[in-house]
Amino acid sequence: MIEVNFQPLESIKIPLIKPIYKAFYPSGKPKKNEQIVVGYHQQKIICIVRFRTIESFSLLTGMLVIPDYRQQGIASQLLTFCQAHCLSENCFCFAYQHLESLYQSIGFSVVEVEQLPNSLQQLFIRYTSTGKKLLPMRYLPTVLT
Repeated sequence: MIEVNFQPLESIKIPLIKPIYKAFYPSGKPKKNEQIVVGYHQQKIICIVRFRTIESFSLLTGMLVIPDYRQQGIASQLLTFCQAHCLSENCFCFAYQHLESLYQSIGFSVVEVEQLPNSLQQLFIRYTSTGKKLLPMRYLPTVLT
């Protein structure tokens, strides 16, 4: 497994990730008001995830691992870092169906569309109306007793 250093990205550094999104995830549009986490390998950004605030909720979005680094567990490492530093029970994601188990592995669970907060429900319906095969998921941290 390669060594990856995960850290929050300061908003002033957003220009560093725009070309990465343009090349590998053209619909991803990072914004200054988002919380962004990146992973560096040998001083190169190889993965990104963003958290978009919608009302009092957080939407995990724009998760990307550069293709040359996929299938090496980097997405899992990135999500594990986020689990420790960013995630709360107010966090949701709209996961591609083939990534359901990845998100479940760190505590996300599929929810019914009707269980989403209204603002997220409308966004989910808009995204899926274009044909995207997405699953609404909510982060539900496990509490050890």
